[in-house]
Amino acid sequence: MASNAFKQENRTEQNDRVEAFRRATGATVRAISEHPELQINFSVEPDSLVSPQKGDQVKLPVVSKALNDTERTLLRGHADTAALRLRHHDQAIHHKLLPSNPDARAVYEALEKTRIEAIGATEMPGVGINLTAVLEERCQKRGYAQITDRRQAPLPEAMGLLLREALTGAPPPEAAQSMVELWRPWIEAKIGRKLFAMDKDLYDQDRFSRMVRDLLADMALEDAPDQEKNPEETEDNSESQGQDDSAPDQAEDEIPQENTPEMGSMGEAEAGAEEDMQALGGDQHIDDEGDQRGEGETDETEEPGATQPPHPDFSKADDPLRYKAFSTDFDEIALAEDLCDADELIRLRNQLDKQLAALHGVIGRLANRLQRLLMAKQFRGWDFDLEEGILDTARLARVIVDPMVPLSFKQEQEAPFRDTVVSLLIDNSGSMRGRPITVAAMSADILARTLERCGVKVEILGFTTKEWKGGRSRRAWLEQNKPAHPGRLNDLRHIIYKPADMPWRRGKRHLGLMLKDGILKENIDGEALQWAHDRLSARAEQRRILMVISDGAPVDDSTSNANPAIFLERHLRKVIADIEERSSVQLLAIGIGHDVTRYYRNAVTIMDAEQLGGTMMERLADLFDEDERASSKRAFAHRLSR
Repeated sequence: MASNAFKQENRTEQNDRVEAFRRATGATVRAISEHPELQINFSVEPDSLVSPQKGDQVKLPVVSKALNDTERTLLRGHADTAALRLRHHDQAIHHKLLPSNPDARAVYEALEKTRIEAIGATEMPGVGINLTAVLEERCQKRGYAQITDRRQAPLPEAMGLLLREALTGAPPPEAAQSMVELWRPWIEAKIGRKLFAMDKDLYDQDRFSRMVRDLLADMALEDAPDQEKNPEETEDNSESQGQDDSAPDQAEDEIPQENTPEMGSMGEAEAGAEEDMQALGGDQHIDDEGDQRGEGETDETEEPGATQPPHPDFSKADDPLRYKAFSTDFDEIALAEDLCDADELIRLRNQLDKQLAALHGVIGRLANRLQRLLMAKQFRGWDFDLEEGILDTARLARVIVDPMVPLSFKQEQEAPFRDTVVSLLIDNSGSMRGRPITVAAMSADILARTLERCGVKVEILGFTTKEWKGGRSRRAWLEQNKPAHPGRLNDLRHIIYKPADMPWRRGKRHLGLMLKDGILKENIDGEALQWAHDRLSARAEQRRILMVISDGAPVDDSTSNANPAIFLERHLRKVIADIEERSSVQLLAIGIGHDVTRYYRNAVTIMDAEQLGGTMMERLADLFDEDERASSKRAFAHRLSR
């Protein structure tokens, strides 16, 4: 009897626990979806995408009595998916732009689902964890890890995962990585630039859906929608006017419409994809680690009309995404004082000082906090009761009282902040013009002054180009009849505003150059980041910190129009990965009005330039706090080991 009573009590407890979880899940769905009257049902045949127009209800998977952690996370993921779709999806807009082609429709649905889930993952990290668990389970169940042939890899799923990576920075699940890599080269070469630019319309379903239709047209899955062209695509390059329109001057070579049949199956779509790969300049081998061959190695050109193999041999082809510069002869690394006469620098600095007075009070408190934190580390600390080191005379009395007691030694603790250098790399592109670049200059000024008081050296660098839409490099390319895939086609200008060894009082006037008209042009982030990193790596300090301040992805019209769409962005990602994974330099990034967290691991995005100074101080203070905690843990572990 007692045993039966115990079992009954245990079942009752399990039922109560499951019921409490159901109620909590239902409340969460109603809160996220903003539908307080929504009915939540649990069924063995769930339909988590039921809309409010169909009965104001959502069906979720049934909850077992075991309710382990895995099941709980998966159920939350399904619930979050349903709630986000109810909140951020408009069925009328969706059907208005729904493609007629079945294959195009599948891609359209997959990208809309990715958009909805990306909003949730971006706004709520916990929701992102739940959605990732559901995605990983789906990829494992569908056996994506076993796919080795692109003909077996579903294009809609691959595009959805690549868009998820572009919107949130999250890589594909391990079970789907090989499947995604089968499609990645063609997708990135064909529509990569547009794909990575879709984050700006994340919350506007209508504009986002129209961009998806543009992508489908670029992939020949659907006829181009009758809508206004993107200004970036229709803008004529001023230097190429009068040239032959048939010259290979576009980033994405298009298949002539009269040769592109309507595709009724995914197999036919793949065949079109293979033809597009040929249109990009022969067979391609796109490798994340870069092309291992020399620049002079190219494929033999096939005769017009020759039959193309169904699967190109990627191993013998040049990679149009392999980063290179068409010419480095016209690049320059300039000191700020060499780009402006002394009188104008003084005038610009006075202009900066006037605006600095208003901002100083806002940033001053955080600067003082950072200064107190670093100055506190200057006080000497000692480790006592050691077996070797400096004789501890304060404890000699113990030896006199008891000669059997060994001598006690002490050793001064290291102060790592004394051996630190910080480099600020500021985006000097045209989009920073106005308030953003002014705030960046003022924030750099205050930060350099604060850190110098604490014995930390600061270097201030900027990056831009010498001209708009290409310079002498582009003109040299035009003179050589526009060879395909030329690489970077603009002249770099890297600016040194303040070297690390220059005192702030001598370098402060140079920061006024950022306010000079005509300095801010294009931004090629990858090479600038590599340049700043190499300068830091050559320093003797043990601790090196690189902080990047930018307001967007790499942009250079001249380069983008002559290379695959994501040529610059792909190189930036590779440089960041090399620094984060292989370098001792600590990399931080601050994005102004642009999400840089999808590029950098340690990054923050601010929407207003006025937040920049405070954010810079907070990030550095947090970094030193983390370093202090890590040092304390190491010291504690050392004491335990003795």
